[in-house]
Amino acid sequence: MKIIATLEELKASYRRLCMLYHPDKHRDPELKGQAEQLFNQVHQAYEVLSDAHSRAIYDIFGKKGLEVEGWEVVERKRTPAEIREEYERLQREREERRLQQRTNPKGTISVGVDATDLFDRYDEDFEEMPGGGFPHIEINKMHISQSIEAPLTNSDTAVLSGSLSTHNGNGGGNINMTVRRVTSAKGWGELEFGAGDILGPLLGLKVFRNITPRCFLTAQCGLQFSPRGLRPSCSLMTARHLDQNTMGYLQWRWGPNSAMTTSLVRDTKSSHFTLALQLGVPHSYLMMSYQYKFQDEDQTKVKGSVKTGWFGTVVEYGAERKISRHSVLSATVSIGVPQGVTLKIKLARASQTYLFPVHLTDQLLPSAVFYATVGPLLLYMAIHRLVIIPYTQAQKEQELELQRKSSATDIAKKKQEAESAVILVCLGLIILNAWYGKFVSDTSQKQEKAKVIDVTVPLQCLVKDSKLILTESSKAGLPGFYDPCVGEEKSLKLLYQFRGVMHQVISADIESLRIPKQSHRIESES
Repeated sequence: MKIIATLEELKASYRRLCMLYHPDKHRDPELKGQAEQLFNQVHQAYEVLSDAHSRAIYDIFGKKGLEVEGWEVVERKRTPAEIREEYERLQREREERRLQQRTNPKGTISVGVDATDLFDRYDEDFEEMPGGGFPHIEINKMHISQSIEAPLTNSDTAVLSGSLSTHNGNGGGNINMTVRRVTSAKGWGELEFGAGDILGPLLGLKVFRNITPRCFLTAQCGLQFSPRGLRPSCSLMTARHLDQNTMGYLQWRWGPNSAMTTSLVRDTKSSHFTLALQLGVPHSYLMMSYQYKFQDEDQTKVKGSVKTGWFGTVVEYGAERKISRHSVLSATVSIGVPQGVTLKIKLARASQTYLFPVHLTDQLLPSAVFYATVGPLLLYMAIHRLVIIPYTQAQKEQELELQRKSSATDIAKKKQEAESAVILVCLGLIILNAWYGKFVSDTSQKQEKAKVIDVTVPLQCLVKDSKLILTESSKAGLPGFYDPCVGEEKSLKLLYQFRGVMHQVISADIESLRIPKQSHRIESES
């Protein structure tokens, strides 16, 4: 059965331990340092145990739970289950903050691979070319983008971003500078400046505003200074929460790619559904996608989508899985008319994204679809078994070894603290042996049996601040005492230790007693 001390009992124990371990009671520098360490620990323990909220956190999670930031803003009247849930949430937020600090730069690297010779080759041509027996696979396009955020003030943030692109030997790049200001809890605005080697300078403005708790609005306008003249653009997007898991979007764009788009997005714990319709120039389309989320530790997802419009029809299906703590790997097969078959591999590592679109064929070939589906699956299974599993096991073993080393350090520290506490206690008053009753000392009374009881523990409990004070009254009435020989003369015999030195005293039953005393000291010769 768990016994919980009351606040009064905590205060009494706190005062007693503070007086026992107070550093000013010791002149020796080493003992003074040990006493100061124990004194601080007693003070910290009292601060936690005397506060009901902190005590509940400590009872559930221990000292580690108190080190989590954010408890000061948590409602104090909570059940243990609610405290546990809040602790897990704060832990996740702290991990996200640490991850954001470590990976503040955000970037994307995309490498396009042309592998159409694997399925669209012409054998008669290859026979005449040197090395024609091997299909020709090349990288035909690349794109690299990077951005860095730098907070200027509590409400202002600067974002510097840039990108480089190349396709079949032709490429270009641009650089952008954005300054964002949070105007209130309901909105923010940002100003964008950009320059590139193809389109020319860019000036843009974007505003976000919460209209109601369930609806928000985003407006954006820009001016592109191109060699062909000034090209203005404008967009307006509004969104509304239809229910707890469903959002509705309506967007209007005016400029080089004018369009009106409406979409419906439903996101739940187990699925994600999107339905979108766009009417515009030059592209109009209807798109529907569905994603199923497995409730496993690897956060596995399978997804599929269909998109049809003036450009043709595209069907996509794929899967996504978490392969490490901060890495997510996904593969998608895209089958379209007239696009052909493409395999898209994506690796997201923290805030860095790596894309590898592999174009397999311009035609709808069943063999290309088969290899695009089965190939990545077999490759993942091999890598997972040969690389990922050994790597994660090695990581776990390293963590266990670190925990063992940390535990060994903590155990050694606790042992040292316990030894220090014993040393400090030993310097105080310790009742070694105590007897109460009738003692037989005369040689003529050797045949008479002594009538005494052991009162060592009851007397030790009466010691306060290394002192024992008994008043002029019969000691039979003390807690833990009783009269072993009614009507006969009794006395109390004590053997105690104070500051490492042995003391002894015999006191009559109704005689007052105060220890320690110098006169009770036992000389070393005896």
